[in-house]
Amino acid sequence: MTSSKVLVIGSNSFSGSHFVAEALRAGHEVWGVSRSNEPDPVFLPYRWPQSASGSPLATTQNFHFHAINLNSQLRELLELIDRVQPSHVVNFAAQGMVAESWLNPTHWYQTNVVSQVALHDALRQRPFLKKYVHVTTPEVYGSTDEGWIREHNHFAPSTPYAVSRAACDLHLHSFYKAYGFPVVFTRAANVYGPGQQLYRIIPRAMLSARTGKPMQLHGGGYSERCFIHIRDAMQATLRLALEADPGSTWHLSTREPISIRALVERICERCGVAFSAVVEDSGERLGKDQSYLLDSTSIREAFCWSDQVSLEEGLTETLAWVDGHLDQLKTLPWTYQHKA
Repeated sequence: MTSSKVLVIGSNSFSGSHFVAEALRAGHEVWGVSRSNEPDPVFLPYRWPQSASGSPLATTQNFHFHAINLNSQLRELLELIDRVQPSHVVNFAAQGMVAESWLNPTHWYQTNVVSQVALHDALRQRPFLKKYVHVTTPEVYGSTDEGWIREHNHFAPSTPYAVSRAACDLHLHSFYKAYGFPVVFTRAANVYGPGQQLYRIIPRAMLSARTGKPMQLHGGGYSERCFIHIRDAMQATLRLALEADPGSTWHLSTREPISIRALVERICERCGVAFSAVVEDSGERLGKDQSYLLDSTSIREAFCWSDQVSLEEGLTETLAWVDGHLDQLKTLPWTYQHKA
């Protein structure tokens, strides 16, 4: 396979860092950009000394990191892009926490819409760009109460976070139609796996089970989600970056929904602790959608893709990561730390 120059925006994020690892393993040269310096290597799979999955290790000699804030350093980012001239840009950058988007909505619109539009308006004038992958979210659809949905643009977002992502998606669609901007959209189910931020439901439940420190379950945990292992999602994202047609949208999901409550019960059982000893029920968060059921038939048929890591296997791998770093993880914040 021909090596490409790939620039990853939001490379410190959970998905971004795993994408970097996948791209490096595939032999590509990768430039990573995030607003902060690289976090502890425990959260960066491309820095891990061995592969938890047994797959080949990432070669970090082909990785170049730059701390650049999209909101305040667009000029520096464009200078880097013009110097590197990447054929592919994959963008994971976004203000991503849903509940907190009600508290500081302007921060979400600034990062997820205004700064993104400025970036895209510059990128559309770069002739070396072959593909731009915009990693977006199923939350643009609102709750999928009528069952599994295929890819479409009939959005019904219910939170400032979701509204900001829907607005950016529609803006990119207009750029594709007007300028032929080579955008590809991905919308993934709930990703999880080793290295995930500790405030996310799976690592948080595992930490609570291991330490006895209680956690809250919004609305009793009866909302339903599909959980896709990060390796499955990022392998698909890399393939779409290289092979998908501009203007296309793809759902990345398993076909096995589970309620958040049942998921945490499964984790507690695996850890040998009582659910009641770990979980405190709390009120539902504002704008919470009941379900996101993404029909992934399109990528399965077009690319013969399928998810390979079962939830049981993925939980085993993630718990091994938590247990292997438990002393360190206990000292780190378990709650979301907002950055403007």
